[in-house]
Amino acid sequence: MLDKKQIKEELEKERDLLVEELKSMGKLNPQTGEWEAIPDSSEQESDPNSAADRFEDYEERSSMTRDLGARLSSILNSLKNINKGSFAKCEVCGKEIEIDRMKANPAAKTCKKHLNN
Repeated sequence: MLDKKQIKEELEKERDLLVEELKSMGKLNPQTGEWEAIPDSSEQESDPNSAADRFEDYEERSSMTRDLGARLSSILNSLKNINKGSFAKCEVCGKEIEIDRMKANPAAKTCKKHLNN
């Protein structure tokens, strides 16, 4: 049987970790509700190599911010729905998501059969 209290605690812990990680590399845009990377401003040299390194770092931060932001959105959605009848039900077939899958990923939206959908 699925222990919703334990799942909720795991989701909240992951949410808090994600928010801290996102804060370390970006900021939340209040208008869009999305996280945006902020460039590392520790170096302000005019050297073209340094500028290229900063741009590359910013691109990496942007990519990580998008990925972490998407995961955070999934976690927040799961927390919002944890007490609804659709929680832990596969979005494709409507069957219960396997307990071991929910333990591995408390924000899972599909059963193992529909994992790649």
